[in-house]
Amino acid sequence: MPERARQAHPYEPVYDEHSRILILGTFPSVKSRENGFFYGHPQNRFWRVLAAVTGKALPGTVAEKKEFLLSSGIALWDVIASCDITGSSDASITNVVPTDIRRILRESPIERIYANGSTAGRLYDKYQRKQCGRDIILLPSTSPANAAWTFDRLAARWTELLTAPAPPLPKL
Repeated sequence: MPERARQAHPYEPVYDEHSRILILGTFPSVKSRENGFFYGHPQNRFWRVLAAVTGKALPGTVAEKKEFLLSSGIALWDVIASCDITGSSDASITNVVPTDIRRILRESPIERIYANGSTAGRLYDKYQRKQCGRDIILLPSTSPANAAWTFDRLAARWTELLTAPAPPLPKL
């Protein structure tokens, strides 16, 4: 069993001045940290779901993934900047230092914020909702641990990224 260790988030968020949707995960998995980018575990369905939802080709390289996100108006980051974690287990996370997503909200016209899974949503509510003044919309996790959700069910639910109306935005 992996040991509990203090980990710092190894990479920066992806966003630009055209990003209208922000997707937040919890913290990069061991495989993602090894691969140097978000959702790097080959069994995670994140990239396949986004490709299905947007109708775009599945990106392979980090550069292709960044271009995919930016050309789709999607910003991507995590709720946690650093934490104590055992392996990739969200359930083991303690001693959280949250990311500051306000910079993304200041620099991008983000209309909606989505959580990739309930843990990301819960941590956002605990650490970031008050400072941001924005609600988060929960989507089912694309993690392979979320076996209750088939790929087709995930893709159907995640279509909300492109179809939900934008709510009125608070000023930061």
